[in-house]
This record gives sequence, structure tokens and C-alpha cells, in this order.
Amino acid sequence: MIRNIIFDWSGTLVDDLPAVLQASNYVLARAGKPPMTLEQFRAEFTLPFKKFYDRHTPNIPMGQLEEWFHGEFKRAQVAVCELPYAREFLEFCRAHKIRTFLLSAAHPDHYRVHCQVTGFDVYLNRAYTGVLDKRHTIHEILVENQLDPRETLFIGDMEHDIDAAKHGGVHSCAVLTGYNTLQQLRAAGPDLIAEHLGELRRILGQNNLDLKPAADKFEAAHPPLATVGALIYSLAGHVLMIRIDKWSGLWGIPGGKIKWGETSEAALRREIMEETALTIENIKFVLVQDCIHSPEFYHEAHFVLLNYTCVCVGEPRVKLNEEAREYRWLTPAAAFELPLNTPTRILLEAVHPTTVPK
Repeated sequence: MIRNIIFDWSGTLVDDLPAVLQASNYVLARAGKPPMTLEQFRAEFTLPFKKFYDRHTPNIPMGQLEEWFHGEFKRAQVAVCELPYAREFLEFCRAHKIRTFLLSAAHPDHYRVHCQVTGFDVYLNRAYTGVLDKRHTIHEILVENQLDPRETLFIGDMEHDIDAAKHGGVHSCAVLTGYNTLQQLRAAGPDLIAEHLGELRRILGQNNLDLKPAADKFEAAHPPLATVGALIYSLAGHVLMIRIDKWSGLWGIPGGKIKWGETSEAALRREIMEETALTIENIKFVLVQDCIHSPEFYHEAHFVLLNYTCVCVGEPRVKLNEEAREYRWLTPAAAFELPLNTPTRILLEAVHPTTVPK
């Protein structure tokens, strides 16, 4: 049973990635280096962050790099905000009397500013900030606060967080809301990968504060899920593609689970509205796919995928929710050139067989 939780800060409880990217690109510019895209930065950034600087700005003293970074970050941090489900998860911990701690590389001054915005500090028993190497501090947290490693969970968004958890002998959960990609987190080998803290709250609630159900209850806790998804066309004949972290950062289509008592068409309209803010019409069923334990998905799952085509009503103005990072309207031929998840490629091939690349 989990009785203590150690949180990372950036990418786990708060979204400061845009501000960190802006400040890091400022440092690179001052060092005479080209800026990074968000995708490049997520692939390159690492903790302890000295490793990142050693790779990209090896001839500049750390003190100068830090001065540049923190000066620019102070200007950029007005965009820092709480992540979806973070507050609800902290409330869940309080309601279940779970002790909570923070272990973060965030500068203490920045942390205090972010707490003025979020108020998250009132939920934490103790905060350890400005930690350059979390592996060196996690034992200190365990000893000082008399935490049993068997009852302690470390939640973070980077490989270094998982390494620190293993170093301390505690449980680990990686969330997909921050800096590292699914592939990077899988390589670190956490006990659990969750899409976000909302999913982790559901898992702990269902399993009496354990990370996993008992072996004899696993199948009952993971039944096959009926889902809907659609290839959406604009009036110009382009199709909408979205890039999704929980599908290994591959491109796919919007969609989601059918709720109890909901028709598949109603579920499709709802999911597309929630994920893209688009209204659709001319819905046509194409095919059904079995998707069982796909290695592209972030955890083992059994889906029954109901695939459709439809048309966007009016202007194709997309507003993504937290599930996707970016979108593109493309011709079907151009869509085939993207790194697609397998179910999306199968759907595209069924709808546009003559466009399939040779």
C-alpha cells in the first residue's frame, strides 16, 4: 500500500516546459548555438542538467550558463501553470492521508513564484528544491521523514526521476505530461507509466492504494475497451492528423472510449469535440480493428477500434486538449509520409488504397 508520495515538480505537477524551452534557447543563442524545437529539446534535455550543457555548450562556465538561464526564465515563467489533474491528485492524497514530498531540480526562487500561482505548497509535507542529482537526496528524504521505501512512490516525468526512485528502493511512476518521451521513460523501466495524474489517481483508487491489482483480478480490472475514432476531412479535402504522446509520439486520429449507454456515433461526436473542438457531419463507418497489447501504446491494453470517416463542419479551427501535442491538416498522400501509429495507417490504407506509398 502506498502511504507516502514523492513528487517531481516540473512536468509532473506544473507545466513549465514552454518557459524552460524559451530560456534554454536563449542560453543556446548566447552561446552561438542554433535554437531547438520542442521535439528536439525533449529528446536532448536530461538531468542532471549539467550533462545537457556539457553536450551543447562545453566551453562556457556553468555559472555563466545559469545566469543566462535564470535571467530569461524569470521573464518566461509567467506562462507556468498547474497541469491538468494535479490539484485533484493532491486533494486525493490529502483525503487518503498520504504524506507528500517534493524532490525537484527547480530553483527555490522559481518554486516559490510558482507556488504563489498554484498554491500547491500547502499540500506538501516538505519540499526539497534546487537538487542537482536526485539520487543523492532521495535517501535523505527517506531517513529524515522516516519513510518506508516499500510504502513510498516517486512520481516524475524523466528518466532521472526513475533512476532516483530505483536508487532509493522506492516504487516509481512515470507520467507523460512532461519532458521525456514514452520511449525514454520505457527505457528507464518504471513500475508504472500513467498518461497523467488523473489516471494514476484512478488506479490507486481502484486498487486500494496499490499500483497494480492482485494477479487474480488483473483481467477484471482491464476488460476489452470499445473505442471510436475518425479520419476527419476538411472541406478542402485535407485530413486531420494529431501527434499523441501515449501512442509513442506517433501520429494518429482523434477518438476515445465509448461511455456506458452511449451510441458509437454519439461517442465519436463527443470525443472529437473534446479533443479538437470540431463539429462533424457525414459520418460513415469504415472498419473495425482488434488492437491487443500494441507495443506503440503506453501500456498493455485490449481495444476494439471502430473506425469512421467524417467531415468537419465549417472552418477547420482545431483546439487540442491535453491529450495531443500538435496537429496538421494534410492531403492523404502527405499523411502517409508521417510516422503513423499502426491502426491509423490501416485506416488510411482502407480509405485511400490508391494513395498507399509503393
